[in-house]
Amino acid sequence: MEGEELTEQETALYDRQIRVWGADAQRRLTRAAILVCGINGTTAEFCKNIVLAGVGSLTLVDDREVSEEALSANFLIPPEESLYKGKTLAELCSDSLKDFNSMVCVSAEKGDISSFSGDFYSKFDVVVVSGCTLTTKKLINENCRRLSKRVAFYSVDCRDSCGEIFVDLQNYKYTKKKLDEAVECELKYPSFEVLSC
Repeated sequence: MEGEELTEQETALYDRQIRVWGADAQRRLTRAAILVCGINGTTAEFCKNIVLAGVGSLTLVDDREVSEEALSANFLIPPEESLYKGKTLAELCSDSLKDFNSMVCVSAEKGDISSFSGDFYSKFDVVVVSGCTLTTKKLINENCRRLSKRVAFYSVDCRDSCGEIFVDLQNYKYTKKKLDEAVECELKYPSFEVLSC
């Protein structure tokens, strides 16, 4: 999959952003799988943006029912209350996101995110959590770190006018260009466990 070319349809749809960040970056994006746990105003905006950009797949986890608080902050929830019956917040938002870009596979997963096995996270390249306890954040971050492949972990929360973000890219390697030569660099990120002590 790594070397696959973009289809004509992908090239046409993503033409403007390919001009900005190049075909290779777009190709990597269209192959990426992202998991978002906890749907609120911040993560709804994030989900909309990555679906429009053409991420490969997006999986949502949030078993809550629609509440007044969710309605006031989440534009992905449809206004028709008749659609809410028997659906979780993740399912409702998933249905809405599918309309943004039919080329992106958007799905909802049911269950308590803290009870998912470590193998569950191996299907993803990026895991974003919001609105869960510190214990759950630590558990998910640790599950991501235990995998044989690198899974990026983000924790994002907003409270009133304040926000916080935690990023764990583990051992992130990149190439930096200096004049005419490329220099290999590495950043070592601490785990959520280390920073929350």
